[in-house]
Amino acid sequence: MPSRLLLVEDEPGLVLTLGDRLRAEGFEVESTGSAVQAQAWLEQRRYDAVILDLMLPDGDGYALCRQLRQRDAHTPVLMLTAMAAVEQRVRGLAEGADDYLCKPFDGQELVARVHALLRRSKLAPAAPTQRLRVGTIEVDLISAVCTVDGQAVELTARLYQLLCCFLRHPNQLLSRDRLLNEVWGYESLPTTRTVDVHVGWLRRQIEADPAQPTRILTVRGLGYKLVD
Repeated sequence: MPSRLLLVEDEPGLVLTLGDRLRAEGFEVESTGSAVQAQAWLEQRRYDAVILDLMLPDGDGYALCRQLRQRDAHTPVLMLTAMAAVEQRVRGLAEGADDYLCKPFDGQELVARVHALLRRSKLAPAAPTQRLRVGTIEVDLISAVCTVDGQAVELTARLYQLLCCFLRHPNQLLSRDRLLNEVWGYESLPTTRTVDVHVGWLRRQIEADPAQPTRILTVRGLGYKLVD
């Protein structure tokens, strides 16, 4: 599976050049010139590495890197900047960047640095996941606290397990049989409505309007899926 990169850069020419070069190397590349958009994507999606420009029209790379490191200590970050001062490079590394490249740079060198970062990240031991998050739904696995839109939500043990199952498989169709196996630990019976009943209870806790759910959707005849 190709490595997935997020390119955060607001210079259209550089985005086009780097995007083409990285895709030619076999990477999947998503790009944005907005710090706000990048922050949203980093909260909702998984990337193997981030290439981050320091100066953005609606923010700066320092803050974005710091916010990423607060919840993810392992995704490699390569910081790009036109400022070559030692103080700037030191600050970027202190904020959590793994490498630093000053503009103008050679595309071949950038590709080599990305490959090096990915090699090091694969050699490092993976840290256990401590949080699950999809959109504005978040579960802290250490404290077993669930928040929706920033507000704590109290769940029974079974509803907590059900929500965690959905959070571990965002945007994926989960059949009733699979949910029964993963959450309850037994096979489905022809007449059981256990999953349907518990999904209904969970919707009351996390949906603005449980009668018209926008988070846990029913796929008629097949099961359910949690969407962003």
